[in-house]
Amino acid sequence: MRIALFEPEIAGNVGAVLRLGACLGAAIDLIEPLGFPWDDKRVRRTAMDYIDHVSVTRHPGFASFRAALGPSRLVLFTTKGDRSAYEFAFRPDDVLLFGKESAGVPAEVAAACDARLRLPIRPEVRSMNLATAAALALGEACRQTGTLPR
Repeated sequence: MRIALFEPEIAGNVGAVLRLGACLGAAIDLIEPLGFPWDDKRVRRTAMDYIDHVSVTRHPGFASFRAALGPSRLVLFTTKGDRSAYEFAFRPDDVLLFGKESAGVPAEVAAACDARLRLPIRPEVRSMNLATAAALALGEACRQTGTLPR
């Protein structure tokens, strides 16, 4: 299982997702451009020493990321998703894709995904924090596939 972040803008969110990946055993893909310098201290401060326990791959753009996926399904999490993540059957080799904090992903990226899922939220709010959404999605995907750490 992998988490991919499309053009993330906030270093603290990336750090939190790196820590999540380290804790649950998920590799992280970062699709550039990033909204901050990669050596930003905030990434390391949030990820702490967990950054040494997660595999991180940076991709210069979406096309190179997509080409590197191979047969894995690309599962987009979006507020525009057509079904709930809790009604979806995950596979252990799925790649969970999350868009940039300010704008999600462009239509052409959404169209290139194998599934578009949403996390249920109350109608009076817009969206969850990126790292929170990634944690809920990865937790459910790992639970379904029996890949949660023991």
